[in-house]
Amino acid sequence: MNELGIDAETRVPLIDGVPLTERIDTFELRARMKPAGDAYGGLTSGSNLLRPGRGVAVLGCSCGDVGCWPLLADITVDGDTIVWNEFRQPYREDRDYTRFGPFRFDRAQYEAALEKLSELG
Repeated sequence: MNELGIDAETRVPLIDGVPLTERIDTFELRARMKPAGDAYGGLTSGSNLLRPGRGVAVLGCSCGDVGCWPLLADITVDGDTIVWNEFRQPYREDRDYTRFGPFRFDRAQYEAALEKLSELG
């Protein structure tokens, strides 16, 4: 089981204390995916951040516009577990993220992290 945290300054999700931006950068480099433009960045405010659904932005663009260069994932609920999987980059549909994740979180701990995120405004 992974632990979700949020970096209060950058609004980047932390998985087991490691920024998601670092995890995805490492994965993309190892998979020989050519970076395009600026890198991923934190999340912008909104009440539905990281809530269950298909194609949820788990990272935005470093420019601050989540729609510019998002990392998307499906977020599902499986009993007391929240699962992030099916990662994708909507502007590079040929990229294969099947080996990235899935990440599983305890539902109570996950919801506490979301509460902290919503307090950031």
